[in-house]
Amino acid sequence: QVQLAESGGGLVQAGTSLRLSCAASARTFSNFAMGWFRQAPGKEREFVAAVSQNDAYRRYGDSVKGRFTVSRDNAKNTVYLQMNSLKPEDTAVYYCAATERYYAGTVQGLYNYWGQGTQVTVSS
Repeated sequence: QVQLAESGGGLVQAGTSLRLSCAASARTFSNFAMGWFRQAPGKEREFVAAVSQNDAYRRYGDSVKGRFTVSRDNAKNTVYLQMNSLKPEDTAVYYCAATERYYAGTVQGLYNYWGQGTQVTVSS
């Protein structure tokens, strides 16, 4: 069972950038597809980004396309979410998720493991 730990969240101003990291305890990190989801107060959990095991496939939610970039470094057992041009509506708890599948995309039910989340707050 892989353990996931998000970091990098914080309070930032609109228009700035932030990079989230998700460190995995698995020794076979390259065998996991990864995803990012977020949940704002009063809203359902929303898909943000996904990446395949080998970083060959990436997908983004419509609200973040063009602003966010997901990447991974399998040698470091870490997946990243680079967030640029942040908006107040990006404020949410961001969760890292993993699955043994090659690629899971937007389907939350396919992700077997979840981190505790990290808070991102964007002020206007």
